[in-house]
Amino acid sequence: MHAKTLLTVVAALLALNLPLRDAHAHAEHGQAQFGGVVAEAGEAQFEIVGKDGKITVHVSDHGKPVATAGASGKLSILAGAEKSDVELKPAGDNRLSGQGAYVAGAKLLLQVQLPGKKPLQARTVAK
Repeated sequence: MHAKTLLTVVAALLALNLPLRDAHAHAEHGQAQFGGVVAEAGEAQFEIVGKDGKITVHVSDHGKPVATAGASGKLSILAGAEKSDVELKPAGDNRLSGQGAYVAGAKLLLQVQLPGKKPLQARTVAK
């Protein structure tokens, strides 16, 4: 095999492998990591976890934690004809939390304001 042909084959194989590397790097994207439900808005991914009367929202950007210092938010919970709002405040590196609960099937509307960014809004259904 000539060197030029060999280089072409190697370059083609490398080019075909690049999308696989990116797919593997984002394998967890869209997947719940903490037992909650996932919602997305722009570059941000939110995992909403309701446990023991507390709502925790984990914030990430393509798997990387997003700092929530100075952030604020609100989770509106729609279950049948009932609506409740949970105020969310920073609760650690990449988390917001507040007091509240939701049931399976409830519609969740999340509004988050990260410092220096546009307000984000995401929707999902509780499982």
